[in-house]
Amino acid sequence: MKNIAKIALISLLAAALVSCNPNTWKKIVYLQDVTEDSSVPMEVNTGLIIQPQDQISIIVSARDPKLAAQFNLSVSNFQTGTELGMGGGGTQRITGYIVDNDGNINFPGLGKVHVAGLNRWALQDFIRTELEDKGLLRDAVVTVEFMNIKISVLGEVTSPGTYSVTGDKITIFGALALARDLTIHGRRDAVKVLREKNGVRELYVLDLRDSEIFNSPAYYLQQNDVVYVDPSKVRAGQSTINENYFKSGAFWISLASISMTTVSFIITLINTAKSNK
Repeated sequence: MKNIAKIALISLLAAALVSCNPNTWKKIVYLQDVTEDSSVPMEVNTGLIIQPQDQISIIVSARDPKLAAQFNLSVSNFQTGTELGMGGGGTQRITGYIVDNDGNINFPGLGKVHVAGLNRWALQDFIRTELEDKGLLRDAVVTVEFMNIKISVLGEVTSPGTYSVTGDKITIFGALALARDLTIHGRRDAVKVLREKNGVRELYVLDLRDSEIFNSPAYYLQQNDVVYVDPSKVRAGQSTINENYFKSGAFWISLASISMTTVSFIITLINTAKSNK
């Protein structure tokens, strides 16, 4: 029994050493070079930039609602809970503008307006100024909102999927929070962000452990960005085993061999314990 106790103690110590391995800590902790009460300079975020195929709402208001109404799209009624809009509860939804492939929309009273490349505040100021300069509405208040902001988070995260985003900015950490963070098998040093911009696909690789991430163009995400978390080498190896090795006869032969070895080892321990009595 003393030998069994020694073996159990050695096993527990080995497990403790593995769990306290400083190399493991360095692989999983975020922002390792940031000290307590420190400040890290970062670029000013200008908000989401309007792109072709975006859907935006533009609402114009003024002291005279009737004058402002001519510059607003109609509000559509949608039926929920049934097919073909028959029965069920009704909801109202503002009809949005779809930015065409050239980056334009057709705005009442102003005609074709190029909006791609602007953030929503710049577009608000542009439309208000145009309405006033053309004498169409002197006390206009313009509000622009995005209607289709989505971020996809894939790979070694707890809840991969596509998420709708409210507001004008979301960081890489915010996106990972929506996906309930990385799994323990996700690589913190190689998080990829795939972005489509001006007809070009851009790829950024972020290291969550380094404060330099704050200076990356991909720290603030854009609409339709795809975030992908690479698996660790151990995880990738497990995936290969799961898909191929488990289906092969070699796996079952190895499993039987390990089982027989384990049973033999247990019997030897029992016999050793009896002989030591």
